[in-house]
Amino acid sequence: MPQTEAPAPRTEAAPRTRLRWWTELPLILLVYGCYSAGRLLARGDVSSAVDHGLAILRLEKLLRLNAEHPLNRLFTREPWLGVPADFWYASLHYVVTPAILVWLFRTRSAHYRAARTWLMGSTFIGLIGFTLLPTCPPRLLSPDHGFVDTMAHYSSYGWWGGEASAPRGLGGMTNQYAAMPSLHVGWALWCGIMLWRHGGTRWAKTAGVAYPLLTALVVMGTANHYFLDAVAGVAAMVVGLLLAPYLMRGMDRARAALAARAPAVAWRTSAAGSPIVSGGCQTSAGERIPRQREARFGSGAEPGASSQDAGDGAPAPAR
Repeated sequence: MPQTEAPAPRTEAAPRTRLRWWTELPLILLVYGCYSAGRLLARGDVSSAVDHGLAILRLEKLLRLNAEHPLNRLFTREPWLGVPADFWYASLHYVVTPAILVWLFRTRSAHYRAARTWLMGSTFIGLIGFTLLPTCPPRLLSPDHGFVDTMAHYSSYGWWGGEASAPRGLGGMTNQYAAMPSLHVGWALWCGIMLWRHGGTRWAKTAGVAYPLLTALVVMGTANHYFLDAVAGVAAMVVGLLLAPYLMRGMDRARAALAARAPAVAWRTSAAGSPIVSGGCQTSAGERIPRQREARFGSGAEPGASSQDAGDGAPAPAR
């Protein structure tokens, strides 16, 4: 008996679409806009934020952790350290993080999607922290706690005022009690890991180590964050890294479902408008104009019909 080969089983895989900058840029801007709006909406009661800040100080004292005070005194006493630190805090996370994203997109496209998903997931985890635990930063505590707001102290050197890193007059556009966790440190850690893993040069690896470490010193020396805020920023990035594969699989399933639904929608749309039978006119699929056949093949003629089938009005074939 002739043997027939059984068809190979079909394996369904999630569609892999090539990422485009004109789809990535709006996505990133949308996520950042949601994050910024969420920070503003997450403003809690000032008294509870102060209580949370003091609780962190008590916990650090219990754990014998006190990096903020000596760093803050040093940055306040030495302008050559304090002023660059304020510029670092106010601007670098707006510059370095997007620059690393663009660099990955252009030169390390195979790793870009996972890195972007990790960053965005961790950012939303930080937003949850701001919502659940509004925290007064050290610089906003009463002066008897020994902290100096270096951003206000050196405000004449930069564009910021006395309200965090916001430009003068725009202090109301920022949430000064979004201190726990420190996403300055979290984003800097992400940038450092990207430079270490994908930089390829000794300078890139050095910058990958130095940038998050210096950022941690800056956020404490400027009295914008506690040491435990920085630790929480690292923890948020770790959780985001663990969740990133699940987030990507969920997005792949959603994309596959949309791709499977699109042909069905297109078929229903075309099927609803294709055959039209009206007034005794036969109209096949693709012929939406009545009497289209008569105009194309002659009255009473069908495509492929012989002269005998055409009726009495058809001309006799030449002999």
